[in-house]
Amino acid sequence: MARLAISGIEIDYELIGEEGAPAIALTPGGRFPKTTPGLRDLAEKLAAGGKRVLIWDRPNSGASDISFQGDNESALHAHCLMDLIRALDLGPTTLAAGSAGSRVSLIAAAYAPDMVSNLVLWWISGGTVGQMFLGAYYYYDSAVAASHGGMEAVAALPQWAGQLADNPRNRDILLAQDPKAFIEKMQIWAGAMLPSDATPVSGMTAADFGRLTMPILILRNGPNDVSHPPYVSDQLHRALPHSELRDPPWAPDCWNDAIVAFNKGEIPGLFLSWPMLAPMILDFIDR
Repeated sequence: MARLAISGIEIDYELIGEEGAPAIALTPGGRFPKTTPGLRDLAEKLAAGGKRVLIWDRPNSGASDISFQGDNESALHAHCLMDLIRALDLGPTTLAAGSAGSRVSLIAAAYAPDMVSNLVLWWISGGTVGQMFLGAYYYYDSAVAASHGGMEAVAALPQWAGQLADNPRNRDILLAQDPKAFIEKMQIWAGAMLPSDATPVSGMTAADFGRLTMPILILRNGPNDVSHPPYVSDQLHRALPHSELRDPPWAPDCWNDAIVAFNKGEIPGLFLSWPMLAPMILDFIDR
């Protein structure tokens, strides 16, 4: 593992595979760190297939710094990802990602399309229920805590416990925020999650989609998945007519089954199915 400062934000990352091999950047969903079960297994399978794989903690996840820069959190992550790829001199890189990571990767590819060789996306977030849940899940508790007890109350929330434990800098970063400015930032970031008929993916515009001319593989969302509705992957495919739309290698209700099992404490993470993607990703890139 290593760290690199990107625009003043320390990013924790790891490179797996032979130096100089074609690069793949894996980005997980939620605020889950790179240590989440399933992610490293996928990275190692891709590395065994001859790739150089970047796994990383986005700002506000894992051991990277907490940061509230920018008009929305996904754009912050997207710019950090491309600046990290540039700083590591990885060359044209495949962005492969699921759930929140798919949104980050789309924004990143639109930001610097010349640096992206391929896009592979699955569990693409969207829909009214899914997006409203995300806005509340990520930002409501923090905003309310700041309004009641200042930044000390925010630092005591369970949603920040892992980040504070993994990175000693993060408590000071969080406590240094002005509560009123912080609440306003949570309002802005939550607003960026609002669904829109103009785009299937929050943070992307028609012009952004027009910049994505690289080969793109989109895996269909599950038929009963409210967090990643099936029509979102279909709409994204229509917005990117040169993309390939294919079924994923797992069962149709993989996400729903994983959520139930994870909440019951029966499995250690939501991404245990991801290593199944390795042959599909490698075949797509090598074609």
